[in-house]
Amino acid sequence: MKHEPVLVSNACLLRELKSAGVATEIYPPTLSSNAIGQLYRQVKVVKLLSIMLVLMACVGCAANPAASLSQALVDDVSLTQARSAADAYTGSTVRWGGVVTDVENKADKTWVFVVGHELRDDEKPITDSASEGRFIASFDGFVDPLVYKSGRPLTVVGSIENSTVRAIGEYDYRFPVVAVRDSYLWEEPDKTKVYYAPRPFVYDYYYYHPYPYPYHRPRW
Repeated sequence: MKHEPVLVSNACLLRELKSAGVATEIYPPTLSSNAIGQLYRQVKVVKLLSIMLVLMACVGCAANPAASLSQALVDDVSLTQARSAADAYTGSTVRWGGVVTDVENKADKTWVFVVGHELRDDEKPITDSASEGRFIASFDGFVDPLVYKSGRPLTVVGSIENSTVRAIGEYDYRFPVVAVRDSYLWEEPDKTKVYYAPRPFVYDYYYYHPYPYPYHRPRW
């Protein structure tokens, strides 16, 4: 927010204006009380707006921990397209995500095998959506298999470098390989078990005594 220089002679007010980023110039005549009050209100408004902007930025980061993934510029290449013609899309930048199934540590890099899923607006994989296929996220260096456990959602941004064929059971499956530049490993979905308490026993008099009055045997 740009402010025009303000003529002011009050030392206390001058410090307030400078702390708020308002350009000031010292002027010998003393300002009237109304003018000083107006300037103080302007300072408060500037400070309040600054605090609100900082809070909004913090809330935005907390709401979307994978914000850097959303800001990345990527090509419109789906996992299905890459699987069918990986060579044609080599070098394309993609943003894919899914669920980790396996980790393979190599000498200088790590391959994380992922079942691809559609991403939400915050780039988190929708784990109960239909899968377009599988891919390999290639990380430089060591990735701990105990951290990247099977079942954890993962989102990556990177470039398609090639493809490789691996066996899934007896089927030879072609995996696009993505060289990861940025990624976010999400927490595992909650698997909360719900236990229902047994229905409490209720004594029903009329169930055990269908007649309105107890039966009395006559005395002869």
